[in-house]
Amino acid sequence: MQNRLFIGGEFVDAVDGGRIDVLNPHDCTVITEIAEARAADVDLAVAAAHSAFPAWRRTSAAERGRLLLRLADAIEANAEEFAQLESLDTGHPIKDSRSLDVPRTAACFRYFGGIADKLQGDVIPVDPGFLNYVQREPLGVVGQIVPWNFPLMFCAWKMGPALAAGNTVVLKPSELTPLTTLRLAELMREIGFPSGTVNIVPGYGHTAGAHLARHSDVRKIAFTGSTNVGRQIVEMSASNLKRVQLELGGKGANIVFDDAVIPAAVNGSAFAIFHNQGQACIAGSRLILHEKIADEFLDAFLSLARSIRLGNPLDPATEMGPLTSPMHRDRVLSYVKIARDEGGEILTGGAAPDDDALGKGCYVLPTVVRANSDARVCREEVFGPFVTVTTFTDDDEAIAIANGTDYGLGGGLWTQHLGRAHRMADAIRSGMVWVNSYKRVSPGSPFGGTGLSGYGREMGFEAMREYTEAKSVWVNVDAQIPAWYPR
Repeated sequence: MQNRLFIGGEFVDAVDGGRIDVLNPHDCTVITEIAEARAADVDLAVAAAHSAFPAWRRTSAAERGRLLLRLADAIEANAEEFAQLESLDTGHPIKDSRSLDVPRTAACFRYFGGIADKLQGDVIPVDPGFLNYVQREPLGVVGQIVPWNFPLMFCAWKMGPALAAGNTVVLKPSELTPLTTLRLAELMREIGFPSGTVNIVPGYGHTAGAHLARHSDVRKIAFTGSTNVGRQIVEMSASNLKRVQLELGGKGANIVFDDAVIPAAVNGSAFAIFHNQGQACIAGSRLILHEKIADEFLDAFLSLARSIRLGNPLDPATEMGPLTSPMHRDRVLSYVKIARDEGGEILTGGAAPDDDALGKGCYVLPTVVRANSDARVCREEVFGPFVTVTTFTDDDEAIAIANGTDYGLGGGLWTQHLGRAHRMADAIRSGMVWVNSYKRVSPGSPFGGTGLSGYGREMGFEAMREYTEAKSVWVNVDAQIPAWYPR
């Protein structure tokens, strides 16, 4: 597997020879060592992207699109390799890597390949004798920092629109999960992306990430990760007032009304929190249940949670794998103590599995906690298989609980009442709302949040606009009207 930096179209060692161990979260053994990018390596990557930008910008939008379409085809042709590598590196169950992560990655690159030549400008009605049009121009070199929870998929979310719009990219994957990103770079070189168009610099956030965010030749920084680091990114970006796009934490409210179809709500709510071990910013980590159906719902939900099969992520029978790192496992388990200290009730889970086969890995049992809506575990992002349960009596109380955090990324609700569905979707303060479903995404649908969940949007035409600048051009088309002075 590839373990070096990708700069200027070549795989190279780090300038100072630094290396980072990449662990298998199933048993905490070392998979490989990768080169560690630091400031000098980021400088080389930005310089390569800067040199490549003029030619890439002049490349026709249709040709940029064709390269992205070829990349999507290549990912599908190597789908099993990507799925195995992603599961080995992250702990995603192989069935999810095969059916969700890899197909969604290919679909995203294909979507942006298809719309690369369809981003249009505008003609503005202005005074007689003048033509005013607005064209969309690429920004230049963009820095992108992706997290460890969905490393392959987030590469497509970030690189797809940036490249389609004519920008060049320096991308820093997490030092924990860089392997599929580096394999992607190999494919991009084989397909024929021009040298320097994409550069991959895995390294630590406080060194490589921080230097990329501060770099004066980077025109935009796009970051997915924690809210605390997002705040730091904003401060670092002030060096040259670069554009910033942030997709940060979440504390998704998942509301179940008394007229919900309970079996569907139970299954959907389990997927909302336990898919990818709860390591998702949009996870439905707060179950808000109408008091009339709370007991019925919880009986079924707890039974399902206890039946989830934990195991080696490379085993097709595994339904939930390990968390991605020992440090994160310990953080998630620390919230069990916080819940107990605040008077919460652990309804199931709350520990590592008592299983010798899993004892060396980063596993946490599916955990359900009954807690007051103002408890820390109901307000802070745990980012694991950890869901809180509170109850409500009417719609107004449900909205008050749902909007009771500073996050605003995703939320869901389960009801058969059409009017209520629309009213509640309007009232929930978040960038996305799912009705009788959860965690649905599409390359064409904007993805992003409000409040402490960040700003800006991934996916769709919104994402293409995020990676362009609007230029207004005025043309005097009537020689009878002096252009220098209006009369």
